[in-house]
Amino acid sequence: MILTTIVHNFITGRLESLLFKALMEHDPTKVSCQHPGVELGVGENDCPEPDVAVIDADYAPGQRFTSRCYFLAEIVSDSDDQTVPGTSERWIEVKRRLYRGHTSCAAVVVIQENRIDVLVDVKTATGWHSERLTTPDQLIILPRLGLRCSVADLYRNTPLMPRLRTG
Repeated sequence: MILTTIVHNFITGRLESLLFKALMEHDPTKVSCQHPGVELGVGENDCPEPDVAVIDADYAPGQRFTSRCYFLAEIVSDSDDQTVPGTSERWIEVKRRLYRGHTSCAAVVVIQENRIDVLVDVKTATGWHSERLTTPDQLIILPRLGLRCSVADLYRNTPLMPRLRTG
């Protein structure tokens, strides 16, 4: 079992919560969840487990895997920055490529846990549009999911954006 950092867990929880609230109002046929099993159309051992995903709300009791994800996110940990054996690609690059190749996926977000840096990929009619957000006041806008939040909403109360102490 690989343990993630506290920052990783905070960001994962925040993103999932923000998406859950947005979807309740925008599209209740979908829900957000953490660490789902996703069938990406690659070999079983090659399937990464996203930190956060948006899936259909009508999943079955006991269901572990889904074949349709509308949003996939990774919070980059140390292992994601390592090179895939036998290639020059980092794991996070492979995951991002696989996620963007998933037919149902309309958005992919890659969040750095050690610096304020969010890469947002949105599928458009002409292909994928990417935007890198590196300041707390920038907005993450995912219209298909009803999400509109600031980068600060993800990083608040982490060592990168600590709480102000009074007294």
